[in-house]
Amino acid sequence: MQHWDILLSNQVNKKAFIDILLSGKVKGELAIFNNKKGVLFSDIAIEKFIEQEYQYDSVEAAQNEHRQLRTFSSGERKKQFLKYCLEKNPDFIIFDNPFDHLDQASRTTLAQSLEKLTGKIAIIQLVNRWADVLNFVPNKAQIIDDSFELHSISKIEKDFKPLTATPIPKALEVHSFHESVLVKMEAVSVSYDERKIIDNISWTIKQGEFWQLIGPNGSGKSTILSLITGDNPKGFGQNLFLFGRKKGSGESIWDIKKQIGIFTTSMTDLFQKGHTLEQMILSGFFDSIGLYTEPTNLQKQIVTQWLEVIKMSTLAKKRFIDLSIGQQRVALIVRAVLKHPPLLILDEPVEGLDDENVALIIQLINTIKQETNVSILYVSHRIESGLAPTSVFELTPSLNGSTGKIKSHKTIN
Repeated sequence: MQHWDILLSNQVNKKAFIDILLSGKVKGELAIFNNKKGVLFSDIAIEKFIEQEYQYDSVEAAQNEHRQLRTFSSGERKKQFLKYCLEKNPDFIIFDNPFDHLDQASRTTLAQSLEKLTGKIAIIQLVNRWADVLNFVPNKAQIIDDSFELHSISKIEKDFKPLTATPIPKALEVHSFHESVLVKMEAVSVSYDERKIIDNISWTIKQGEFWQLIGPNGSGKSTILSLITGDNPKGFGQNLFLFGRKKGSGESIWDIKKQIGIFTTSMTDLFQKGHTLEQMILSGFFDSIGLYTEPTNLQKQIVTQWLEVIKMSTLAKKRFIDLSIGQQRVALIVRAVLKHPPLLILDEPVEGLDDENVALIIQLINTIKQETNVSILYVSHRIESGLAPTSVFELTPSLNGSTGKIKSHKTIN
């Protein structure tokens, strides 16, 4: 049995490469997998499986527990789906970024499971990050383009200095909110169906701070974010203060939303029309998906300056959907911070990126921190070496719901 770890650039058409592997048409050293039965283990494969179970009201992966896969946490889903894959008796399994969206404990457990698997079945792991390469896999290679040619693997060392060549443009309008405290939670708890998710959370986010929110899968990070963005009705009747007003004191959801710039990886799917990079960033002035209002010359000038900051001026007229995934993420973060909102929320902005694009995102975040008074809330399982949050808020699960505590960034590394 041969086991492989393959590091992929974001420039590679990974789906096409996986299809070639599974169809037995691969050339070169990986041709040993031709005429063998393979299965794919990936987040997308898991999502499709969940949809299928839901559509047909069936239980396939966890038959012994009589539970559909969607009822498990992220980490447990991966465990159950891996069992299901093994029951198919394949000759090899392709693991596509198996460590994405997992907390550190789940990552360690999965790595141990993969090491045990190597005694029974051939594995091919496809990853975008050097840190996810497994030391127990003997064959390692790198693919950098759609020729799918295997190259010797090399670690990319990146410089994480801010992008200081061009200063970040000032906001078009001075923001109306001037108080130092943006978000304040005092003993906030949230339960669903009598199950407590978060318990007695107290946390204050002030102007100009840089926070990272961490916690295991299922610990309530999404619940915390939904409270901050005003989307969670469980915030009513609690000591939750958003931008100077107690939740439920007559504020509209728009009063909250206009104080926040937000990036989530799912936003990329919203911008799949033919808008150019320039138009897509300009749409941030109007909070629209795409540009349908004629921008002013000053708005265009600000976006031109932003494109210089992120070194993408030459791509201004290129269609957003034709940009690399890393370039798309950078552009969406710029769109979110365009109006210098008091709070910028970045929800797993580097998930699924290769090391080169991660460096680009980190440089942009560092630049925003250095040159603006925008508070940043960065949500991620990973602690990135080039990123230095002021403080870390950590959620710790218990039977009575997750509690939270503040840690310095140094104690996390």
